[in-house]
Amino acid sequence: MILAGMARKLKKGYFVSGQFVAEGSELDLELKRELKGGDAPSRTELKRESTGLQELGTELLGLGPDIAERLGLPDKLREALADARRITNFEGKRRQMQYIGKLMRQLDAPEVERIRSALADQRRGPASETLALHQTEQWRERLIADDAAFTDWIAQYPATDTQQLRALIRQSRKDAVPPKAGETPRHGKAYRELFQLVREQMTAIPDNDDPLRNDVRSSSLT
Repeated sequence: MILAGMARKLKKGYFVSGQFVAEGSELDLELKRELKGGDAPSRTELKRESTGLQELGTELLGLGPDIAERLGLPDKLREALADARRITNFEGKRRQMQYIGKLMRQLDAPEVERIRSALADQRRGPASETLALHQTEQWRERLIADDAAFTDWIAQYPATDTQQLRALIRQSRKDAVPPKAGETPRHGKAYRELFQLVREQMTAIPDNDDPLRNDVRSSSLT
């Protein structure tokens, strides 16, 4: 009786290269597909793709309205995204995101690729702005600290008002001298206006015309 009970508990299956494959398992299904010569994706691959599309849908919630408008998303998907932004209940939000994932799976490959590209562009936006601000600060500090930087700047940005630039540099240096020895240097209005002047001039020409920009960009990528 005990042996009979144990026999009933044994799983049905077969061995492949010394490995037991239970009937109905994912490995069994994949092996059968291979025998049929089919290229259909496995259940694991389908689940992975489904999860990826749902995560992509979640990222869409943070997409800027101007970019979302240009994407031309289907009406149902746009409405579902709008509803998801309004839902605050955890369970309701979870179900809504599942629904968005379902709608995402109905998109064709080019539509999905456009969404990925739009999200990538949006992620690059803040990073490029941060880099631009860093480059501006680099030039401002260099102009204040080194007289030779003035010549370099004018050679690179000849449209700059030289009198205004000299005045701002001179005043920024004067303001930075602490009233008493040992006190922290101060930055006044001229320091802020110098930053604005530098920023305006730097945005007036292509990025690759400024060696300092290229140096800063290279260092930020290493």
